[in-house]
Amino acid sequence: MGFGFDFGFGMFGVMFMLMFILVFGFFIVTIVRGIGQWNKNNNSPRLTVAATVVSKRTNVLHHHHDHHTHHSTSYYVTFQVDSGDRMELHMTGQEYGMLVEGDKGYLTFQGTRYLGFERI
Repeated sequence: MGFGFDFGFGMFGVMFMLMFILVFGFFIVTIVRGIGQWNKNNNSPRLTVAATVVSKRTNVLHHHHDHHTHHSTSYYVTFQVDSGDRMELHMTGQEYGMLVEGDKGYLTFQGTRYLGFERI
């Protein structure tokens, strides 16, 4: 019987249940954090501030399924505002492609949500 964990599964069953609970818990925490960030952004004011594009980066993920590979790319731009503070915002590839490091203009954002950039 062991320590009361033997439900007919044996040690493999116990390990399987623990892994299932950990993975399920990870997904729940990820979903709750995403909803929390979405809600926080919605309740944040829309701001437009003078800013400079200081850097750009991409993050490419490779997904392998059966004999197929799928790639997805996320695009990020770091802006520096007049106070010296920097913020990195996620955006679409089309918006990313229109910006160049050193561009100066007016950044519009809401929380961590990029809304636009107008060059001056």
